[in-house]
Amino acid sequence: MSFDPTLVSDLQAVLRDVPDFPKPGIVFKDITPMLADPRLFGRVVNAMAAPFRGQHISKVVGVESRGFLLGAPIALALEAGFVPARKPGKLPYKRIVERYSLEYGADGVEMHEDAILKDERVLVVDDVLATGGTADATARLIGQLGGHIVGYSFLITLDFLDGAKRLGPDKVTSVIRY
Repeated sequence: MSFDPTLVSDLQAVLRDVPDFPKPGIVFKDITPMLADPRLFGRVVNAMAAPFRGQHISKVVGVESRGFLLGAPIALALEAGFVPARKPGKLPYKRIVERYSLEYGADGVEMHEDAILKDERVLVVDDVLATGGTADATARLIGQLGGHIVGYSFLITLDFLDGAKRLGPDKVTSVIRY
């Protein structure tokens, strides 16, 4: 799916690269200038939700932490519930965890064991798709709980890292690609 070229150019004007964060050799895509602009933020939320309107999404899972900032308003736009997928040890109730590797180390993601009900239709949201490790681990958690992945919505995809291949390119949407 292609997005409004004006939105893409407006995003390119405000997103910034932060070299060597969180580790040397990584170029971090900082979305905070976009979040500070309410009109641009609203346009992004609408664009990220648009491909999934009418698809009967039950839950939107936002991946820690910037996926929370995008996922919660997308859930509202889709009239769906919101579920946080967090780093281990951050959720207060009974939870399940999935470990994964990422481009600069290893990590894990967890959700409450009652966050997704059997046969619920789920959209996974995050700010950046890199290798796909975090989103894939999140999808495995959703599957363990009986949910079905309808798709993935990202603000940014780093195409050179091939994360969409890991998730199924036909299920991945992204507003901007590098």
